Amino acid sequence: MTDSATNHDPANLELSPDTMQAMADQVLQRVLAHLAALPEAPGCGDYDGIEALCRAMREQAPEQGTALDALLAPLFDEWIPRSFTTNGAGYLAYIPGGGIYTAALADFIAATTNRYTGIWEAAPALVQLEANALDWLREWMRFPPQARGLFTTGGSSAMFNAIACAREKLLGVEIRRGTLYVSSQSHHCITKAAKLAGIAHDRVRVIAVDADYRMRVDALEQAVAADRAAGLQPFMVFSTAGTTNTGAVDPLEAIADLAAREGLWHHVDGAYGGCFHMVPGLRPLLAGLSRADSLTLDPHKGLFMPYGTGALLVRDGEDLRALHSASAGYLPENQGEFYDPAQYGPDLSRGFPGLRVWLTLKFFGAARYRAALAEKRELAVWAAEQVARIPGIVLDAPPQLSLFAFHLESAALPTLAARNEATRELMRRVTARGRVMLTGASVGDRFLGRVCVLSFRTRRADIEACVRYLAEESAALLAEAAAGQRPDP
Repeated sequence: MTDSATNHDPANLELSPDTMQAMADQVLQRVLAHLAALPEAPGCGDYDGIEALCRAMREQAPEQGTALDALLAPLFDEWIPRSFTTNGAGYLAYIPGGGIYTAALADFIAATTNRYTGIWEAAPALVQLEANALDWLREWMRFPPQARGLFTTGGSSAMFNAIACAREKLLGVEIRRGTLYVSSQSHHCITKAAKLAGIAHDRVRVIAVDADYRMRVDALEQAVAADRAAGLQPFMVFSTAGTTNTGAVDPLEAIADLAAREGLWHHVDGAYGGCFHMVPGLRPLLAGLSRADSLTLDPHKGLFMPYGTGALLVRDGEDLRALHSASAGYLPENQGEFYDPAQYGPDLSRGFPGLRVWLTLKFFGAARYRAALAEKRELAVWAAEQVARIPGIVLDAPPQLSLFAFHLESAALPTLAARNEATRELMRRVTARGRVMLTGASVGDRFLGRVCVLSFRTRRADIEACVRYLAEESAALLAEAAAGQRPDP
């Protein structure tokens, strides 16, 4: 569909109200059909020939326009289906999100009204909505009133800002002497963020974990002492409230105690698990989180938002402001009473990420979110109990939150390599059944299967199907191994 006005005035990019309505109707019909089909959609789309498809899609910039329906057809009929169904109930791979519908409406509003929210003065009431949403996160995480933060594109950006903030406060210009500490199960984005913040790889210390994949505080203490003895300056430690590999929650209280004694900045990576802290009954699982100097949250995980919704909270907001606040001759002077995003983050030109969080939380209310998060935890605990009873499956990491890990073991799988391959094959076969998608992770020398429950669409029937598939496919694999058949690669 094209607007006749543009035929006579090619410089005119405005569309008539009727044209915009028709275009919106076309998109909405496609979206609603997509959502209605999710219960029957495979957990992972068809990847056969995907490389050839992507090569064939390469094209030059178009000189002339194309009707919207001709653009939507391949997008929804071919390209979107040939991907992970990350918004589906059966997506139990990696760390699920959800893409809740109200957030999509908020993004449509933000993109069409296109208000500038980089500074308070440009859109005071709208920036206040974002400040409100950040304050709700602060309250749920039990951070003090002076805490401040910002919405980011994800955990990686939040990590970068946290490291830069700690570096600025504790190291100043002596960056090269600073050392930073992570566990062997910490997310790889921390090392990347550290490098971007000026902390080279040889100043990042990897601390061993215990049998439950939690950072060993004794090993951390020894590493800090060794660096001090070498004339270096330990300045920051990262703990994790739910690792990606196994869902392990580090001993946050003990690490907070050590950080306080040693004068270290303690950052908690709560990208996966931090939002469970908003459920009072689950807070003991994350004891010590509220003592952090800074905290990463990913609302696109625990709050079911669209991808690209991260958040950072800093215990003393003035530390974050000292890193980012700046003056410019063409901008109004920064004021102090109201939240001004550009004073707390690196971006001046930015979108309006807070609207999707604000609108969704206002629409559903915190009580329904607490119920949904508590349900995901209950489903994971139930599933882990059932999976642990399946012959041949060993539960390596029970769910501390809503993720658990396991592997296949049998006399018919005599070597570690055989057990690893069988566990990989189990993930492949369950995913090939269509309803759910599972992935694994390499932890040390062992490959572990994983189930992570964190989509708002995942309910009891989906988890029951996952457990049933694991039981059936593991039995088939072990029977083949006992008969001397190798799992197909």
